[in-house]
Formats: sequence, structure tokens, C-alpha cells
Amino acid sequence: MKGKYSALTVAKWFLWYNDKILEEEDADLISNLKLQKLLYYAQGCYLALKNEPLFNEQIVNWAHGPVVEEIYHEYKNNGSNGIEYQGDYDNSIDNNTTAVLEEVYDIFGKYSAWGLRNMTHQEEPWLKTQRNEVIPLPLIKDYFEKTYITD
Repeated sequence: MKGKYSALTVAKWFLWYNDKILEEEDADLISNLKLQKLLYYAQGCYLALKNEPLFNEQIVNWAHGPVVEEIYHEYKNNGSNGIEYQGDYDNSIDNNTTAVLEEVYDIFGKYSAWGLRNMTHQEEPWLKTQRNEVIPLPLIKDYFEKTYITD
């Protein structure tokens, strides 16, 4: 199955949306660690709701939870600091997908990077995958259908 967007497009959406929230509410910049977890939760929710991947890039089991390696490398120069939005989101994500991403941000964005990391360490997709191995999409989908998606 082909993902609807690139992980970089989704990552930039999260940074753009967070920047918008910063103007209105008390929020912090998103670190690379937190961005990784938001991508994982977005992929899981999207798979469970739409029965297709949100993005093509694989999610890998790393020591601090699920990671999209391409996005990690894109933003690793920030270290553990928040990533400043660069105005580089192209507004290409459709409204239905945006609604899912906003829900993911509203539910999971309130947690710290470390809080999200700890959450993923309690979840089946990370627990059932060996370190540095790809977390299979069916495992993510099944877990999110059982755990996060309600009819």
C-alpha cells in the first residue's frame, strides 16, 4: 500500500500547526523526539481509520521509541531543542487528512516528548518489534484499531 503523503510533508504540517497554536495558546516548540512520536501516532490513527498508510516511510524501533529515520536525520541538528517552523509547509494535505492530524495533535500533542516516548514503550508495536527493525504496518494498524479508534 502506498502512503498518501511523504513523512516530511506530514512533519512539516505538525510544525506549521504547532506554530499556529503557539500564536493562540500556551504551547512549546516540537522537538525531534516529539515529532517522531506524533508521526507514529498519526500513522497509526490514519491506518486504523482509513485502512491505508498516511505516509510511505517506514517506522523503526529505536531505543527511544518509534522513529521515521528520514525525518530524524532531517531535524537532528536541533538536538533536543524545539524545531522552529521555517514556513516550508506547502498546504497540500487534504481536509479529511487535516482533520485526522488535528485530532492526533489535540490528543497526543499535549504530552511532553518524554511522556510520548514512555507511552510508546508500553505499546504492542514497539514491544513486539526488535530494536532497529521496521515496525510492521499491520501491527500498528491492529493495535490502533483495538486501542485508540472507537466507532
